[in-house]
Amino acid sequence: MSSARVEKLLQSMTPAEKIGQLIQYFYFRLPERGDPSMVPPGQVEAVEAALAAGRAGSLLFVTDPATSNRLQRQAIAGNRHGIPVLFGFDVIHGLRTIFPVPIALAASWNPELIEQSQAVAAREARAVGIHWAFAPMLDIARDPRWGRIIEGAGEDPYLGSVVAAAQVRGFQGPHLGADEHIIAGPKHFAGYGAALGGRDYDEVDLSDQELWNTYLPPFKAAIDAGAGNVMSAYMDLNGVPATGNRWLLNDILREALGFEGFVVSDANSARDLAAHHYAADLTDAGARALNAGLDLEMAILDPAFEHLDEALENGQVDIERIDTSVRRLLSAKEALGLLDDPFVDEQAAQTVLNDPAHRETARKAAEESAVLLRNENDLLPLTGIGSVAVLGQMANSKRDTLGPWIFDYDLEETVTVLEGIRAHAAGLETPVEVTYAPGVPSPVRLFPSMFDMWGDGSKTGENFDSEAELSRAVEIATAADVAVVVVGERQDMIGETASRSTLDLPGEQLALLQAVVATGTPTVVVLMSGRPLDLRWAEANTPAILQVWYPGTRGGEAVANLLFGQAVPGGKLPFTWPRHVGQVPMHYAHTRSHDPSKQGRRYWDEESTPLYPFGFGLSYAKFAYSNLAVSSPSTPVDGVVTVSVDVTNTSGRDGNEVAQLYLHQRYGTASRPVRLLKGFRRLHLRAGQTERVEFAVTAEERRYWSAATRDWVLDATSFDVWVGSSSTADLHTEFTVTD
Repeated sequence: MSSARVEKLLQSMTPAEKIGQLIQYFYFRLPERGDPSMVPPGQVEAVEAALAAGRAGSLLFVTDPATSNRLQRQAIAGNRHGIPVLFGFDVIHGLRTIFPVPIALAASWNPELIEQSQAVAAREARAVGIHWAFAPMLDIARDPRWGRIIEGAGEDPYLGSVVAAAQVRGFQGPHLGADEHIIAGPKHFAGYGAALGGRDYDEVDLSDQELWNTYLPPFKAAIDAGAGNVMSAYMDLNGVPATGNRWLLNDILREALGFEGFVVSDANSARDLAAHHYAADLTDAGARALNAGLDLEMAILDPAFEHLDEALENGQVDIERIDTSVRRLLSAKEALGLLDDPFVDEQAAQTVLNDPAHRETARKAAEESAVLLRNENDLLPLTGIGSVAVLGQMANSKRDTLGPWIFDYDLEETVTVLEGIRAHAAGLETPVEVTYAPGVPSPVRLFPSMFDMWGDGSKTGENFDSEAELSRAVEIATAADVAVVVVGERQDMIGETASRSTLDLPGEQLALLQAVVATGTPTVVVLMSGRPLDLRWAEANTPAILQVWYPGTRGGEAVANLLFGQAVPGGKLPFTWPRHVGQVPMHYAHTRSHDPSKQGRRYWDEESTPLYPFGFGLSYAKFAYSNLAVSSPSTPVDGVVTVSVDVTNTSGRDGNEVAQLYLHQRYGTASRPVRLLKGFRRLHLRAGQTERVEFAVTAEERRYWSAATRDWVLDATSFDVWVGSSSTADLHTEFTVTD
């Protein structure tokens, strides 16, 4: 329900003024490092003209508080009712303080840390005049070729739902309009992560059971947490473009999931209804999008909603539908307090952006997100060494350390892996000598990234002598006690328009790794990526592999702390790690299907099993699970079963562990996956400590959507229960659900 103030304002507006509120423009002002030639000619002038005419309700990509205030004054002066604009921005994993990328935060399996991280991002964003984040991205991703896997929480709907709710709470606070918080904008509704072949923007075909059981739960969790906005997706879903799909945006989003906020299009996706050959022209595209349930069109230039005057005149839309969208947007502006105080304190902004507590939170997040994939003979943590060779271009690339999907970063304060190791080594009681060589040139994309317009900063410099640099890397590795080889994908090789046809280490990085290992020096692989890469050779030939993702502003400090044991890895994989690209898509929650005993032999030339399973992650500490029990051997259909287990730190050092609960339904209305995550707890256990962990298995955890009944189902059946440190946990019990 809208307020009396909003209703009075709505009644006083002309149709043209209402339509202006439904348009959001990009406002491209690139930093000095950017490429101004990439900005569409006349774009800035056109947007300011729209503001002066009262034909813009929202802007995006404004991060300077002075610019925000200037544009806000233009908007208010150009609007007869003094209605301010809503400023949005891609606050994906931080604004000035850059946190680990979203897939990394999911790998922490720590919702409290995730909430805290996004609260810091929200505080910085609100300080500079941003009101709304185009995040979190909630697309389930089961094909790692898809570049935007980095923005989400991986392959699992349960983990994705917990992460989604935590991010919404972090961005929005206890309620929409909370002080120092912003609107959360979950995206992309819906199914975008299932793009055909992992190719960004390509069509998606999903069965109903996949949509309801796998792809919608994170959105439901975000909506239940109070998300004020949802973004529609670019692609066709089952043959209908998502931005023009009334069944999706109305029947599912609003009626089934209960969403009450406003819906924004992805960039130009309302215009693109014509590009899809779904709409006849821009007038038709605007009418179809509005009638489908879109409230606000995000556009670069010439938005389809600019043609709603014509659509209204010819009867393609009606004023009541326009009023509905305007009401939602005005209500959001009122909730944020913009109708009373639309300006930002320019002086206070710098104090917030420079808060050292924000950097500490980022360092902690980077430490908790790292996943230890291999550690033979306890090579890590590094102790008793006199020298370490740090190798690889990415070890000293500030831009790559931060990762993609950031636009207001400060490279000067970014700590690279090399810088972190040098600082840590110098501070030890017995200093460790650190040497460095890039080894091989930084790899490049065949097709450049559209985000290079903001300045790349991670390419190889001119006059790089590949042969000489590789020889130098081998030389310093030979002389060192330990080699740390930092490899992965450059930050522009992952994210939007960054899908890949392979999962190989790009460029000559594998050759560098092989040359270093051939020296006989113990080698640690530090991997910077947002997707699983082909690590078969590294797994077979190197003793230690640490996945650090893109760790952010204080990433180098965190990596050094992890390598030298000041921090202990405790992250777990949020996706299944395939052996190579020929296995994808691969996820743990498949059905038993025919001949389940030979699941690992589906391919005749290689095991049909992952390199690392979902939920996997080692630690410097060791943990044991015992005394698994259920509160009752049976429960009614609507009952609750409590599963409890002892988790013991059996080692001599403190550490973090994530206890994970998996269920399997043995029979019922449909075949159910072999295992489904239905609970987890991140624990900090002192050396020798045991903690009793309890999980409540409610009817909600057992409910699913069945293609047989085309409805939600709760079966009377038997359930297997496993609890352990990954999806391959073998500690087992069971219970029965009765009518």
